[in-house]
Amino acid sequence: MFDFLWTNEILRLFYISIGVQWIGCTLAVLLHTEKFYDLTGSLTFLLLTHLSYDNSNKSRRQTVQSWMVFAWAVRLGLFLFIRIMKDGEDKRFDKAKQNPSVMFKFWTVQGIWVFVTLLPTLLLNSSRRNPPIGSRDYIGWAIWTIGFVFEVVADAQKTYFRSYPANKGKFITTGLWSISRHPNYFGEISLWFGLYISASSGLSGLGYLSVLSPILVMLLITKVSGIPLLAAAGKKKWGEDPEYQRYVENTPVLVPFIKT
Repeated sequence: MFDFLWTNEILRLFYISIGVQWIGCTLAVLLHTEKFYDLTGSLTFLLLTHLSYDNSNKSRRQTVQSWMVFAWAVRLGLFLFIRIMKDGEDKRFDKAKQNPSVMFKFWTVQGIWVFVTLLPTLLLNSSRRNPPIGSRDYIGWAIWTIGFVFEVVADAQKTYFRSYPANKGKFITTGLWSISRHPNYFGEISLWFGLYISASSGLSGLGYLSVLSPILVMLLITKVSGIPLLAAAGKKKWGEDPEYQRYVENTPVLVPFIKT
């Protein structure tokens, strides 16, 4: 069961997550910009992880878990911020930034997403249990490492591909993109499942329900805002291109080498 103090700590972090987004939303509406949306999300990951770790036992498990989140948040936050500054806009916000109520929904959802995604880490850092490091920890850390490498390499390959003027308007089919149409998303899903697996070795009871974290990430990417949107955009742009049709037909959607 949850004890009173533990519940209060988790609720405090939830309120902080939402509060940071509302402050960001206010500034975004006043400035009519969406450029720091993703960066604010990454900073919220860092803030909540830091606060929870600061109140933890600072065990080896908690330290490794927290630093893995730090590494992911810093890398992805900077990558997305640099990309939007270069592109000049985020098309997801074409209509939203003209409507404060829609912007409020976008930012509030981000606060909830950050909190739920971080739940295994927040619960682990709130736990006083500290069983010996075991196979579950190493398996989780290994999956995180594979996922992180996939995400970093895939993003770097796509950025490099797009840096050449000759590739403007083309789609990438090389490197990791030759074995998966969305290798960066495969990496993202994998690393959060890895973090749940490693955190679960320090959790108990209702704490295991934090498996909602990687499941939510997977569902958002595969059913809502990730792959479906990109697939629709790709079909609209290259749907009549025979080479694109072959690429879609022969390349796994998500998991490398596995057609579904």
